[in-house]
Amino acid sequence: MRIATWNINSVRTRAQRAVDLLAKHDIDVLCLQETKVADAKFPREPFEEVGYHVTCHGLNQWNGVAILSKEEPEEVQTFFPGQPGFHKDPAKEQAREARAVSARVRGIEIWSLYVPNGREITDRHFDYKLDFLYSLARYAENRTQSKLLLTGDFNIAPWDEDVWDMSPFRGKTHVTEPERAAFQMLEEAGLVEVTRRFTEEDRWTYFDYKSLRFQKNEGMRIDFQLASEPLARLVEGAQVDMVERAGDKTSDHVPLIADFDVPDFASVR
Repeated sequence: MRIATWNINSVRTRAQRAVDLLAKHDIDVLCLQETKVADAKFPREPFEEVGYHVTCHGLNQWNGVAILSKEEPEEVQTFFPGQPGFHKDPAKEQAREARAVSARVRGIEIWSLYVPNGREITDRHFDYKLDFLYSLARYAENRTQSKLLLTGDFNIAPWDEDVWDMSPFRGKTHVTEPERAAFQMLEEAGLVEVTRRFTEEDRWTYFDYKSLRFQKNEGMRIDFQLASEPLARLVEGAQVDMVERAGDKTSDHVPLIADFDVPDFASVR
């Protein structure tokens, strides 16, 4: 079973690129983040025409997540228990944003997640990011005996080697100790990041559009696939599709793909 995650940075802009990606890698499940579209305007047709079911959660032109699957999804959720909300004004309702969606496919509970960016370490958004991760870890802690997969854009570089150069990031988000500790909480909850050991050569999953970062190979590893132990044991390989990032008008993120030894739909039925 091939599962991929990709921060697409606008699904309406890159729907055909996603269709091509599905065909190129024969992907069973593609998790998308930052779709930037409300559900009513999600471009379902191109995906349905090539045989994929669309599960999406978008409220407006910001954030947004989706799961595209060959098989019909079950047990769809558009938030995880305890997921916090956010509004820049603390006096207003802190409503949940469209940052999480899950579906059960072939017995696996798959989440497409767009973790808050954090903006600046003095911003309320930074605290929101940490709260989001703490709540996610508490949820995962009670699910790790089943087949659980958390995929997506985590907006954290857990190790110094996950950025091309630490010096530009000193005092900024994505590399702070609180963020890294929050990511470690997910691992301590019983999750295993399953792509890293297969992708040491092509390890970056994000290149800023600015300053020719991609051309200079100045990237970051901030997209991950975190699996519960029963599922992590089934991983067979992973890859980062750098060719997609090299394309014209592509996303600033790179598709991250993992293969799991999971029976096909007919077998599990």
